[in-house]
Amino acid sequence: MSGLRVLVGCKRVIDYAVKIRVRPDHLGVVTDGVKHSMNPFDENAVEEAVRMKQKKVAKEIIVASCGPTQSQETIRTALAMGADRGIHVELAKGEEDLQPLAVAKVFAKLVEKEKPDLVILGKQAIDDDSNQTTQLLAGLLDWPQGTMASVLEHSDGVLKITREIDGGLEDISVKLPAVVSADLRLNEPRYATLPNIMKAKKKKIEKMSVADIGVDVTPRLKVQNVVDPPVREAGDKVPDVSVLIEKMKEKGHLK
Repeated sequence: MSGLRVLVGCKRVIDYAVKIRVRPDHLGVVTDGVKHSMNPFDENAVEEAVRMKQKKVAKEIIVASCGPTQSQETIRTALAMGADRGIHVELAKGEEDLQPLAVAKVFAKLVEKEKPDLVILGKQAIDDDSNQTTQLLAGLLDWPQGTMASVLEHSDGVLKITREIDGGLEDISVKLPAVVSADLRLNEPRYATLPNIMKAKKKKIEKMSVADIGVDVTPRLKVQNVVDPPVREAGDKVPDVSVLIEKMKEKGHLK
């Protein structure tokens, strides 16, 4: 298989360094006036696709994002990292909180349109932590999947993938076309240089709506309540082990 066409997802999320605040209605978190950036796991996905192109394994990298108008900034970041062109599925008011099944359906339509050999997504988004889109997309496409990838190697239409699992590492092989999710240990994402940022401004971003794609994005799940985590109580200092044991007995941790 000569030169792969790679489709990569890049989601706009609240920056990982921002302190999250719960909305007054307790149905979500405050997003207005808050710094956003590309989902860290998606940065790994874009970086891996760019490395594949540098190795002449990939011939074209298409990045796609579902989100508001500001998602174009996220796409431009991916283009500055080395992607060739972008697709922005712009979400109308009321569509902003896409659930994983809806995202998977959108990407399935993009796969039908772009006919990529490989789809790379971030393992999960740091805003909802679902870790579902890759698996759902693979199911919709009936393609093999390699989730939580920490190593990717391509040879003759086959991907060798090292996966991060609870018990350690697992090595699998999948035939292309396939869907892969990137773990943080897959690579170290590059910083976009100023010349590449300028070049990215000239790269094409195709815009479309959910209606253009023809996908039902009606939420299947309803958020009932969002609350702040409980404040951690201060610990007690004890002079010696005997006092520690006595304190633990008082609290019922020891009998």
